[in-house]
Amino acid sequence: MNICKLLSVSFFMVLPFVGSAQTKAKRPNIVYIMSDDHGYQAVSAYGYGLNETPHIDRLGKEGVLFTRATVTNSLCAPSRAVLLTGKHSFVNGKIDNEAKFDWNQDNFAKLLQKNGYQTALIGKIHMDGLPQGFDYSAVLIDQGEYYNPNFVINGTKQQIEGYVTDLTTDMTLDWIAKRDTSKPFCVLYHQKAPHREWLPALRHIQEYTSRTYKEPTTLFDDYQGRGTAAKTAEMHILKHMNWAGDNKIPPAMMDELGIKEYMSWDKAAFNNNLGRMSPEERAKWDAVYDPIMADFKANYAHMSDTELMRWRYQRYMQDYLGTVAAVDDGVGRLLDFLKENELDENTIVMYTSDQGFYLGEHGWYDKRFMYEESLRTPLLVRYPAEIKSGQTSDALVQNLDFAPTLLDYAGVEIPQDMQGESFRNLVNGKEKKWRDAVYYTYYEYPSIHTVKRHYGIRTDRYKLMHFYYDVDEWELYDLEKDPKELNNVYNHPDYAQVRADMHKKLADTRQQYGDSEANDKRFLPTTKR
Repeated sequence: MNICKLLSVSFFMVLPFVGSAQTKAKRPNIVYIMSDDHGYQAVSAYGYGLNETPHIDRLGKEGVLFTRATVTNSLCAPSRAVLLTGKHSFVNGKIDNEAKFDWNQDNFAKLLQKNGYQTALIGKIHMDGLPQGFDYSAVLIDQGEYYNPNFVINGTKQQIEGYVTDLTTDMTLDWIAKRDTSKPFCVLYHQKAPHREWLPALRHIQEYTSRTYKEPTTLFDDYQGRGTAAKTAEMHILKHMNWAGDNKIPPAMMDELGIKEYMSWDKAAFNNNLGRMSPEERAKWDAVYDPIMADFKANYAHMSDTELMRWRYQRYMQDYLGTVAAVDDGVGRLLDFLKENELDENTIVMYTSDQGFYLGEHGWYDKRFMYEESLRTPLLVRYPAEIKSGQTSDALVQNLDFAPTLLDYAGVEIPQDMQGESFRNLVNGKEKKWRDAVYYTYYEYPSIHTVKRHYGIRTDRYKLMHFYYDVDEWELYDLEKDPKELNNVYNHPDYAQVRADMHKKLADTRQQYGDSEANDKRFLPTTKR
């Protein structure tokens, strides 16, 4: 079905306007772009050399790039809840992917609506219930699918032919084009990619499967110098990544080679994901992937664990970065559209991810930890009317700050119970003072990937974490001397004063945000594993 025709009959907007025409004309439009699991290492503006993202990079060149943006809880749905509410997980209630999100609570989109903005949510939200605060919503179900996905459009389920990243971009541009031009707009443009199981668009598969990627220096990390949590996490590329769903080895080949499933849904993921393709799409896919798998089959019996790890890392990067390429394409289309329609000067475009992601560092994939690759997220913001181009900021901003910042730009009063801060005056140069520590919590254990529950703070130089529930362990890192976080110095005598200072800072920060040991216990599961 034609996407423009579909959308033209799928939404309508009835919204009262609050404020004068003069105020209305000055208020910026907002395009908030969130990808899923997009590590900052895979944005070329950050300088890691893995891939090229020229359109995302453009946001930093024409605005500001944040080098130390972080999340409060490195997990998909909780991160989205923090974005919407401007509150920590233990306040908004969405502590993990399983907890229900209360859409009846306030969120920044509702506040924009009440103040005359048109609002839309398009793409992945990963939370049950009909989204509130949006005149139009077209959201994926749960994790969504890469090919010919199902969307719930204003409450009605529809399957749409095409590639999910392109469709999400199509819908976003179509909604902007059909908006009421007398009112400012805010659209949350949320991509599924690059979430597993990493199926790139057909136009990218030949290029990205042909590339070889530089291995991170910690790919073969042995986790010495850290505690139980790092040693017991189940996100190791060789040991825990799925062979069929993630690496695209056909289930029949797994059986032939005697390769066992790690997760019970491994083969089903392969069959379901590729089974959504049309015969023409599948033929193009197989033409590229069949020779890769035939080569693997021929060599598998003679491959050592080291060779298998390296092979799996390359397969992971080829597909993961291939999905990022389509996300970057979409950002380019959006920026071109805004310019062609004379919207670029008065539209805030913010690009980020729901959290960071391991791209082989420490031998891992996935996220969840407070270690840097998971804690940090890409953040680039363009707004020519106010933000000078070419800026870089190392301020400790968080996703907690997105809601108050966007409300600030829109001229909407920031509720006192929002826990984040607007960084508007930080990037326009009016203020230099900013927070000196960020606070983090993680609750989803026991669960997939077995990352233990923990909380902690990160300052400019140090990081203190407490792992609890079935352990009681502390870790302290000197990020200046040990940026890869390989050596826990919590019990090192040279860091006794740092440890004491960080404990005080942690206690003060927990009190500031209203967290406590009582909360830790309140969110514990009823039984231990």
